[in-house]
Amino acid sequence: MDWYARHSRFSDPGTLTPWLDAVPRDLAAMREAASHLVFHFWAQGDITKHGFPAARREEIDLRYAADLFARLRELDPAPPGEPRATLDRVVGCCRDFTLLLVSMARHHGIPARVRVGFANYLVPGWYLDHVVAEVRSADGWHLVDPQLPADFREFDVLDVPRDRFLVGADAWTAARAGDLDPARLAVAPDLEVPFLRGLPYAWHNLVLDLAALNKHEMLLWDLWGALNDDAVLSAATLARADELAELMTDADPGRLRAAFEADDVRVPPVVRSVSPPEQRLVEVVLR
Repeated sequence: MDWYARHSRFSDPGTLTPWLDAVPRDLAAMREAASHLVFHFWAQGDITKHGFPAARREEIDLRYAADLFARLRELDPAPPGEPRATLDRVVGCCRDFTLLLVSMARHHGIPARVRVGFANYLVPGWYLDHVVAEVRSADGWHLVDPQLPADFREFDVLDVPRDRFLVGADAWTAARAGDLDPARLAVAPDLEVPFLRGLPYAWHNLVLDLAALNKHEMLLWDLWGALNDDAVLSAATLARADELAELMTDADPGRLRAAFEADDVRVPPVVRSVSPPEQRLVEVVLR
């Protein structure tokens, strides 16, 4: 587990490392701190209606914890965990809440990783695209949702039930087995983009989850290798996804690393990124 207690190039806070010393080595405190660091760019409607300048939408493409923490410190020098005004939060999404929590946990030597999948507690009747943390304790791995407010009462936010958040492999397997209607899988119920729902997006999140398990905590709109915006999956892709889902369910670290070496799923030095809401396609050279 030591590997997950050490930073990736994405979770490393860089020069902001000393800034995190003020955050207690306590999972509940870190989760609470992370929950106040990000303002979701669409969950509460247009950010400009909350006082954010439109230009701040560009913050959603910040992919490294070092850059996210730097922006947060620029907005308010108080360390994570201190009271923070809405406009002093970085504009982002569930992935950013989670990456910042994972960064803080790894800063304190706690094994933690990002998990990409689908949650059924955000909108009733739907399994929506979502990202949470998975943190290791003495009795195993626990899913932790840093986006949910402290007064959330449906379940313990420090131990999200596995039937409420389906990691990539579990969502894919359930959809393929007929235990979950693929039509219920979506980025958002009202987003009628064929690629962003059903099996095509389940495949997308399966690969992103494999990358995250290998400490490549990507933006949700990144594309590389076999990932594209096709609305229909080929027979070969379906078979490949079945193979990966079975392997990821086993979760053997050696097999996960070996699987990630395949050309169709390994993150290359340059990825394509389709940033919402304008869906502008850019090529990004990773650090």
